[in-house]
Amino acid sequence: MPVDLARAAYCLLGLPFHSVDVAAAIVRIRQAIDTRETLILTTPNVNFAVACARYARFRDAVLDSHLLVADGMPLVWIARLLGVPIHERVAGSELFQRLRESAPGATGPVKVFFFGGPPGVADTACRTLNAEARGMVCVGWHSPGYGSIEDMSAPDVIDSINASRADFLVVALGAAKGQAWIQHNRARLAVPVISHLGAVVNFVAGTVSRAPRWMQRAGLEWLWRIKEEPGLWKRYRADGGALFKLLLTGVLPLAWQRWRRSPFKLRYGRWDRAVEHGTIVLRLQGTWLDENLEPLRLALSTLAGQPAPLRVDLSGVFDVDSAFVGSLLLLHGFRTSRGLPLAVSGAQGDVYRVLRWCGADFILQGAAAEKSALAGRH
Repeated sequence: MPVDLARAAYCLLGLPFHSVDVAAAIVRIRQAIDTRETLILTTPNVNFAVACARYARFRDAVLDSHLLVADGMPLVWIARLLGVPIHERVAGSELFQRLRESAPGATGPVKVFFFGGPPGVADTACRTLNAEARGMVCVGWHSPGYGSIEDMSAPDVIDSINASRADFLVVALGAAKGQAWIQHNRARLAVPVISHLGAVVNFVAGTVSRAPRWMQRAGLEWLWRIKEEPGLWKRYRADGGALFKLLLTGVLPLAWQRWRRSPFKLRYGRWDRAVEHGTIVLRLQGTWLDENLEPLRLALSTLAGQPAPLRVDLSGVFDVDSAFVGSLLLLHGFRTSRGLPLAVSGAQGDVYRVLRWCGADFILQGAAAEKSALAGRH
């Protein structure tokens, strides 16, 4: 399944999120299982966003996903503040549980393979799942220990996963290593749905219990997780401090800009495409907001896989929003992961500010030099 650049995505804390609820995400998962097309499902939370802002390799691995859903109430609250149509938390554990409790689909129960987790936990999770007669069955597990990505990617390991004919590969190696392992092996894996869901294997095995529903809805699941795994308090403390900084330096300025944007302002956008010295140049002009982005998303989807270098020129653009930035991030992730050259240039004034407030100014060609554009004409 190619990355769907024509699908709307919205930038929150530097990552693009698709506007789907739990039911819609499950439909996408079942479609991938039925067609045996690869679906890399990523469920970022605040910890993911903070780590992506610090580590480019982790960020690029996360961006190289087919479906990104908001797994955290702070992300949902930020979306509401910014007017982004992400209305509910879509937790990876919730998606797994819904599939587990559902009736078998057209191809039978969802076949799951657990990869990773603490010693003995994947085995316990597999046996627990198979003791039920519901919508899932475990067809294998592997605990690779604490080796390198290369050690965990040996041919016999990949062959055992593929031989299981699993529908859903649940990876549990820690966020950074898990995403890196998926990116390293995605072309070799014959499993349609692949996702790093670190806590799921513990939930299924019963070594960690899920928070009560009311705590999940209230955004207090982190308190429950600390009760279950006391060592997590340091991570949550660090993430809380980083989130506070991101709110002050990015989210609140974006909210202010949204509130001061005139509803009567003319919204138009156009582009032209040319080839200059072997480089495809897409020159954008005007305003690009969620309401008029659909034609541009289709154009980006068409250009994404072109082997020639691609440059997106923003020098004629004077207003953008998180939906526009989300589309650029998906384009960046797609081309970067495939070694296809991409340059985004010419951002000035408010356009540069939005990219910076969104945490997406890293996509700009010569990002340090672009800071001078703050004094631009817009």
